[in-house]
Amino acid sequence: MKILLSNDDGFNAEGINELFVGLNNDHKVMMIAPDQERSSCGHGITLTSPIRMNTVDQNIFSCSGTPADCILVGVGKFNKPDLVISGINHGANLGQDRFYSGTIAAAREAAFRDIPSIAISLYQYSSDLKNHFHNGPRFIKELIKSGIASEIPNKTLININLPNTAWEKIEGAKLCVTGHQIYSDDIIERIDTRGNSYFWVGGKYEGHLEKNGTDASAVAAGHISVDLQYFYHDTQTQMQEFRQRIEEVLIDINKEHFSR
Repeated sequence: MKILLSNDDGFNAEGINELFVGLNNDHKVMMIAPDQERSSCGHGITLTSPIRMNTVDQNIFSCSGTPADCILVGVGKFNKPDLVISGINHGANLGQDRFYSGTIAAAREAAFRDIPSIAISLYQYSSDLKNHFHNGPRFIKELIKSGIASEIPNKTLININLPNTAWEKIEGAKLCVTGHQIYSDDIIERIDTRGNSYFWVGGKYEGHLEKNGTDASAVAAGHISVDLQYFYHDTQTQMQEFRQRIEEVLIDINKEHFSR
C-alpha cells in the first residue's frame, strides 16, 4: 500500500517518525510534513507565497506550508497515495479541538480529494514522560489488515485518539461520537519593553463533558476512541453501513488484543 504521512508537529516530531518506521517495512511510505511546528493552525492553505519542499532523507520531505499544503503538494507532485495518515499528534484531538487541528486538516484535505484518510493522536502527551507512540502503528496495522482502511467512503476520514499507556493496559477500541472539551477563557495580556501590550491566547484545559459514547469520555477511560468525520456524503445509508463495518472490525480487534 502507498501511504502518505503528514502532521502539524513537524517532520522531526516523534509521533510521525514512529509511524514512518513502524509502517515502512510493510508498505511504501512517504512523509511530507511541515518544516516547523504548526499546531492548531486549522485548515489554512498558502495562497500568497511560494511553498518550498526540501528533501530530508529518502522519501522524507519538509514543507514550508501548512499541513493541508503538505497534502496538496504531495498529491500534486507524486502519485496519488492509497491512504493518507496524519499524526501521530502530540496531544489529543477530541471534541471541538478538531476544528483547530492541523493534523486533522491534513487528513481532511485528503478526504476532500477522495483519498482514504486517517488522523491519529496521542491523548495526554507529555514532553517530560515516556509516550506510547508505538501503539499507533500497531493499531493502524490492524486496521489495514482488516481491510477497513481501503473501504473508507469518499469525503470521509477516521479520527483516532490513543490513550497514553502500554498496549496491554488499553481497555479496547470504541466507535464514538464527538464529545466536548472544556477550556478556560484566559487571554493573557503582557507589556513588552517598549510599553506596548501583547496577548497570549490559549485557555487552560479543564477536562471534558462526561458523556457515554463520546470520544473524550472513551479515551479518558483508557479506550482507543475511533470516530468518523464526513463531508458531502451521498446517502445516510452508506455511512450507517460503514459504521456497522467499523464496529465489526473493532469487535474483532478487541477480541484478539484486549479481551481480559
